[in-house]
Amino acid sequence: MEHMRRLVKASLGFIMPISISSSLSGRLWLGGMGVFIACAGLAFTWVLWTAWQRAEETRRWLPLPCRIISSRVAQERPTPNSNPAYRAEVKYRYIFKDHEMTGTKIKRVDIPSQHEEVVQQRLSPYPVGTELTCYVNPAQPNQAVLKHDTRAALYSIWFPGLFVVGGGGMLWSALRRRN
Repeated sequence: MEHMRRLVKASLGFIMPISISSSLSGRLWLGGMGVFIACAGLAFTWVLWTAWQRAEETRRWLPLPCRIISSRVAQERPTPNSNPAYRAEVKYRYIFKDHEMTGTKIKRVDIPSQHEEVVQQRLSPYPVGTELTCYVNPAQPNQAVLKHDTRAALYSIWFPGLFVVGGGGMLWSALRRRN
């Protein structure tokens, strides 16, 4: 049995020296990696949490009737040599506290596409003359959207949370090791 233990220790020492894992430099390396991984996980968790909060914010806005007055695909070139990008341009009117307002956003973030058919499909629910519901920010009534952002960020937040837990475990392991 002792012979087998020495054999396993020797083979593992080839991959990672056993002494480095319990030395001060090894513990500092493990702790540093743990802190880095946990901080990266925290950063991505914060990004996803913020995205979810922004998606939830429009769900508290006032739903008001609106009418589409213009709907078209706009072409743009960010630089003269770049491929054309297409963007959905929509305008709609709504009334907020007896004031007629105009909105231009389908969602809070307008993402251009290099594929015109994708943008046309995005515009298909919004032909001119259509009566819909828009969501208006009561604090800034000139801010309105036709569609809420997705809540998918909250459903994905567990993944970077694993990095926080794993990095914390590495840090804990580095701090509790003794020579």
